Amino acid sequence: MQWKSQLHNLKAYQPGKTMEDVKEQFSLEKVVKLASNENPYGCSPQIQNFIYDYASSHAIYPDGYAKRLRMKVAGHLSVEPGQLIFGNGSDEVIQIISRALLDPSKSTVMAAPTFPQYKHNAIVEGAEVREVPLDEEGRHQLSKMLDSIDGTTAVVWLCSPNNPTGEYIRKEELLHFLDQVPSDVLVVLDEAYYEYVTAGDYYDSISLIESYPQLVVTRTFSKAYGLAGFRVGYGVGSRDVIGKLEPVREPFNNNSLGQGAAAEAMEDQAFIEQCREKNREGLQQFYEFCESTGLKYMKSQANFILIDFGLSGDEVFQYLMSKGYIVRSGGALGYPQSVRITVGSREQNEELISLMKEFLAVIKQS
Repeated sequence: MQWKSQLHNLKAYQPGKTMEDVKEQFSLEKVVKLASNENPYGCSPQIQNFIYDYASSHAIYPDGYAKRLRMKVAGHLSVEPGQLIFGNGSDEVIQIISRALLDPSKSTVMAAPTFPQYKHNAIVEGAEVREVPLDEEGRHQLSKMLDSIDGTTAVVWLCSPNNPTGEYIRKEELLHFLDQVPSDVLVVLDEAYYEYVTAGDYYDSISLIESYPQLVVTRTFSKAYGLAGFRVGYGVGSRDVIGKLEPVREPFNNNSLGQGAAAEAMEDQAFIEQCREKNREGLQQFYEFCESTGLKYMKSQANFILIDFGLSGDEVFQYLMSKGYIVRSGGALGYPQSVRITVGSREQNEELISLMKEFLAVIKQS
């Protein structure tokens, strides 16, 4: 087979163990997953009602234009319907952008560590990947990213809030950056965790598109909206940019049920506000735990927190998993002495914090 040379050492995405796997491995009755930044409160009750009442001919293809969902999102964001592109999760929008703009003659710039699919898709397309390390506070070094742009650069990826640090780009920093990026370089601003942001100096990214037509904003229904299983995400940009991306999108890429559930989710912004507030309270629980135990951590604008234990994150991960709590080891995220924890319900957070205190006590005795 004449495979692309860049595929020889490229690994497929490796999902973590399922809750059922962990139950079986450790003979547990209860397992809580706080590893994938899912919403612990599920989704809006309106969606449950929609699913219960949903009736359609499953022999009919979904609406390839996603008209109902498109109109809902366009109205909510105050943009034109033609400024939207929908994907099978925002992951697919990232893939579409990569396929449309990257090839072996191009380069792409991103932070490190950040969401790994930017790099993964760039490698598949054979593009040169230029990674700029985050600073010590887990923030993008935008000036160094600017320095990495040259005539071959086609796409720059910004993740704000960033995964896995939870840090975000301040408004003035972003505007200064956009003012200096060449007009023929696409800037992708990944806002998968946008709905959780409470920082006062965050920006209204959608309003910036008119002034910066090379900007595309990606968002998802997988996080705060609690619809990860439905795989619906979208991108927002100028009509010209979206028009160029649309031919790359696979036809019928969003299933009918996912489109309907996402449209219903847009109607219940009160649910999103409740989740944002509960998430803020949950983060505070972890901040207080870290302060009381002397552990380093990064304040987060997302629904997760990165905690530095000063030892192997794999060791922390294994201990917590054996007790029924699945978190994410920082070993695969660029922070080998840390774990990334999804903020759960107050009760889940309390139980997990108790287990982490237990772990610290065991380590101290050994």
